[in-house]
Amino acid sequence: MVLGLADNCDPQSLASRLRRQRMAWFVELLNAVPAPVRVLDVGGTVAFWRSTAADWLPRCQVTLVNLRPEDTGDLPGATAVAGDARHMPRFADRSFDLCFSNSVIEHVGTLYDQRAMAREIRRVAHGYFVQTPYRHFPLEPHFLVPFWQYLPAGVRAALFRRFRLGWMGRQPDPFLARAEVEQVRLLNRREMRVLFPDATLLAERVGPLVKSLVARKAPGPEEGNSKPA
Repeated sequence: MVLGLADNCDPQSLASRLRRQRMAWFVELLNAVPAPVRVLDVGGTVAFWRSTAADWLPRCQVTLVNLRPEDTGDLPGATAVAGDARHMPRFADRSFDLCFSNSVIEHVGTLYDQRAMAREIRRVAHGYFVQTPYRHFPLEPHFLVPFWQYLPAGVRAALFRRFRLGWMGRQPDPFLARAEVEQVRLLNRREMRVLFPDATLLAERVGPLVKSLVARKAPGPEEGNSKPA
């Protein structure tokens, strides 16, 4: 049941409905920039742009950057390149209108690594849209275990070795189990504000609970704080 609610491939799932709401916030940024909009998607996929973003793609020149780039195939106006979100020297300052990143910054490593990614995003683009799951939402979004993020890393690794958990499955190797639980570092409001000080912080909610956070900055003048999380 939990997997069904969190399944982005099901257009009727809770996760898909929340994603459509989230993307409406991004479209507001797109509409503020004359076409073609130069978009850098840090950690993005071809599948995302084919499904979720197909309506906007004709207005965009999209560059997907990943450690291992995938084939863009027949995706019009898209280019895939190899790169590390924490250090992107191939891109000059302000070489993109917008930088987009969806559920990636929690995977790049320590807070130091997340700071490096945030600094690069703010450097290469005039505006940006960075989404990440909220640390204090009760259901951890990768392992899909309530309050998982509060357990000691050793306990999480032990559970991960023994059980199939959420989207992560089961990892019997003790070294890899520990490495994989430690490579997910969820962020809170204060950290997001420090990482993206010139952004408006938006909160994506499930009822009264904050599920994810979005740091959004429009190209040009700062947006201000009209919609604080």
